[in-house]
Amino acid sequence: MHLSPLTVALPGQVWGVAAPGPDGPLVATTYDGDNLSRTVLTALDASGAVLWKHRADGHPYPPLVSVSGTVWIAQRDAGCYVLTELDLAGAVLRSVALDHEPHEHLGAFVLLPDGFCVSWLPANRSRVVPAGRVPRVARHDERGETVWSTSIPLGSLKLEDLDSAEHPGPPREPRTLAASRWQPLLVSADRIAAGFADDGSGIGVTLFLDTAHGSVVAQTLPGPRGRCAIAAPGEFLIGEQGYSFFRTTRYDRTGMAAQRWSSHGLLLIDRHGGVRGPESENIRRLRSRFRGLAENGTLLGGPLLRGYYTTYPALDSNGTAVFWREGRLLTVDADLRLRELFLSEDDRAVMGRILLLADGLVVFSLGSDLLFFRDTGLGPLDDGPWPCGGGNLNGNPVRYQ
Repeated sequence: MHLSPLTVALPGQVWGVAAPGPDGPLVATTYDGDNLSRTVLTALDASGAVLWKHRADGHPYPPLVSVSGTVWIAQRDAGCYVLTELDLAGAVLRSVALDHEPHEHLGAFVLLPDGFCVSWLPANRSRVVPAGRVPRVARHDERGETVWSTSIPLGSLKLEDLDSAEHPGPPREPRTLAASRWQPLLVSADRIAAGFADDGSGIGVTLFLDTAHGSVVAQTLPGPRGRCAIAAPGEFLIGEQGYSFFRTTRYDRTGMAAQRWSSHGLLLIDRHGGVRGPESENIRRLRSRFRGLAENGTLLGGPLLRGYYTTYPALDSNGTAVFWREGRLLTVDADLRLRELFLSEDDRAVMGRILLLADGLVVFSLGSDLLFFRDTGLGPLDDGPWPCGGGNLNGNPVRYQ
């Protein structure tokens, strides 16, 4: 198969792309050119034509699409964080000022049926955290007022429970904190998984909280937090990679580790509960595979994968995964057979997630560009709990069933 992509240049580096459904339109947040403190929200149709743009103050966050098809973005307005809702024509419907302390910074947010769940940082991610300040997770109503708030005293993020000879590295006391780089805030049924990490070392923890009241159910041990996913109602997959860690753990709704695999990657979970995806191992790059994770903790060996940098894949209803890796658009079918759809010399490492839209249209970002691939032969997106990055086309990792 020979494909030729359509490339659409956006105003700056892309931070997220979402869609209300398989027919589009697409919405993307980017920097405003070289201005790193301005967000541009761009809407495009399935042909790549720009429909409208909206500019806002503040560093970009990924856009989230509600179940009713409206678009939400975060912005910083006169020292306060505001969530703004727009319709698909680009009109501002409302702005919600979130209740928070002046020194706090927005880590991540997701949309709930009756408001928002937000992780708050005690300082800007690039600034040293003042003594006595801690992050927190909060639930806000539709007006932005606090329903509940839970402070998170993280303590030490050292790998103190591990043998330093077996797990070498520079673990140290954290000085700066960030919402975890990958999937920082997930909501599944009556549980929330919130990740925080030392911005310097990447060592972090995941907190499991009760959705209704905000009480902490459990907390993982400190580790190099990696890719995560919603596995089932109240259950999560938490990956760890770095400092000789290369594993994924399934946590049940009590916060206990129910299963562990010696692999880490960009996971997909289909409607039957099957788990698979491409590994991204940055030490032994020639040993990464597309893996299946069996229920008994064993690994199903798929094709070898060269390179490391990978878009978060998407899974179609036939069990075929599609992803971009090292300049190639690849698919791996349900029988773990690899197929190359497109080859280029494009080695850009700043990339987003795959959006699988109607008629097999594949869209993803590289740097400040959106790439559109048509006629891929792929089916519609699977309806499992985690068939793509963000858990759905809306980019809102919230599931109640």
